[in-house]
Amino acid sequence: MPIAIGDRLPDAVLKIKTDKGIEDVPVRQLCQGRRIVLFAVPGAFTPTCQERHLPAFLDKLDELRARGVDEVVCVAVNDPFVLAAWARATGAEGRIRLLSDGNASFTRALGLEFDGSALGLGIRSKRWVMLVEDCVVKALGVEENPGEVTVSGPETVLKALA
Repeated sequence: MPIAIGDRLPDAVLKIKTDKGIEDVPVRQLCQGRRIVLFAVPGAFTPTCQERHLPAFLDKLDELRARGVDEVVCVAVNDPFVLAAWARATGAEGRIRLLSDGNASFTRALGLEFDGSALGLGIRSKRWVMLVEDCVVKALGVEENPGEVTVSGPETVLKALA
């Protein structure tokens, strides 16, 4: 059963590439006592993710922070090296943290995976957004079609913060 509003985020460890190497980012540590926006993309450098989804959050970042969001975080079933390169290529580096769920363990625990094997992608995350307060989901938008950004953009979170 997929995660729903009112649910606590599952325990998981995501990864990030830093100057020191690959580091663990425990989900509980990421959200404990904080208000964060988590959003997921099916894949770094893919058309909708690159041209619409990530840029929408970059455009609304100041507005989200002005409404009390501590951090905006993007999760993808890509390796941390790819996500570090994507952060540099898109201007997200230092603005939005891009975290790797390389084995899709967090994505599966959320119940938000899909099988992209027909396209050579393997298991990937659906496109979604969550407003999370102290590890509890307060708002959630999950796309039915991975090529769309209708309910998974920053507007879903901004409405919840209004």
